[in-house]
Amino acid sequence: MELLKRTWAEIDLDAVASNLENYKSRLPAGVELMCVVKAACYGHSDLAICPMLQELGVRWYAVSNAEEALRLRELGITGDILILGSTPPEAAGELADHDIIQAVTDEAHAIALDEALSGKKLRCHAAIDTGMTRIGLRGTPEEAAERLKRISELESIKLEGIFTHYAVADSSDSSDRDYTAEQTRRFFAVRDAAKAAGITLEQCHCLNSAGGLYYPDPRSTLARLGIVLYGLYPDKATPLPFEPEPVMTLKSTISMIKRIEAGESVSYGRTFTADHPMTVATVTCGYADGYPRALSNKGWVLLHGQRAPIIGRVCMDQFMIDISGITGVVPFETVTLMGADGSEVLTADDLAALTGTIGYEIVCGITSRVPRVAYRSGERIGVFRV
Repeated sequence: MELLKRTWAEIDLDAVASNLENYKSRLPAGVELMCVVKAACYGHSDLAICPMLQELGVRWYAVSNAEEALRLRELGITGDILILGSTPPEAAGELADHDIIQAVTDEAHAIALDEALSGKKLRCHAAIDTGMTRIGLRGTPEEAAERLKRISELESIKLEGIFTHYAVADSSDSSDRDYTAEQTRRFFAVRDAAKAAGITLEQCHCLNSAGGLYYPDPRSTLARLGIVLYGLYPDKATPLPFEPEPVMTLKSTISMIKRIEAGESVSYGRTFTADHPMTVATVTCGYADGYPRALSNKGWVLLHGQRAPIIGRVCMDQFMIDISGITGVVPFETVTLMGADGSEVLTADDLAALTGTIGYEIVCGITSRVPRVAYRSGERIGVFRV
């Protein structure tokens, strides 16, 4: 079906390429780039973005789970794919068949994977818990090395690397900086203990988006580029050495314009009542599209280069805006919910600040019924579903 302009997201592939190059140019020599493309490229569309990344020479990809990894293989991605999260042992054989690398969450996970493989070899990177307290081997460096040794000796496990994840690398707070430094120290202490135990590790990586920019350690063989690839800040309060270009613009249309009088209420719950005559427009987007209900009565959209406030509650499929101060508006006009219109800009981080969350959640929350329309060099290359 041709794109029906109800609510849609425009994906700027040139911005992806620019963010990638700006990030990559700041990495220490010898540190290779791994693009984190989980959750359909943070809601932006892996179908649109990953083929271009491969075209640009990206060799390493990180995903959340087995389904995402296999989807990349079906898409024709030939590089190394690392699953960052847990995979049930019954899927281990299929991962081995498709040359996918699995994260080992702990020794018991490795044993379960090994028992399920029936002689096949599964490439693995073992997670090391250095302070995120999420997944990974725990204990002293020597204890972790002992577990790594046992994992490496499992018949069907090919232990190729270790990794850890920073908890607060995006913070400029001095105590958080100390915490990140301690995580780094712990991680490379495990690496050194593993080496002393005779374990050969091809990859040892600790850098995430923030880590690669604020703690560019040449000992990390890979840097996992996530949120910055999509033009958002790891933490809006902490400046970056370059200005990332937002990749997603969210747009919708006006379905109806009406005049209301003082005393009339708008939307569910009567949370907004006009205190003077107003011109109100209905926008064809709602929380079923991933547009936050928390923006009720406090968000804006952009129309004719101006901000139009949201009035009343955001509904499942629609919401209302006050366009009293904007002239010349007609039905079926495009409104910008996230992006730029003239000199006015609303970013995912702006919406996040209004709703008490983070930009990651805003872009990841745009639902599958919103088509992603990808552009490159100003030309539309396709309409994709996540």
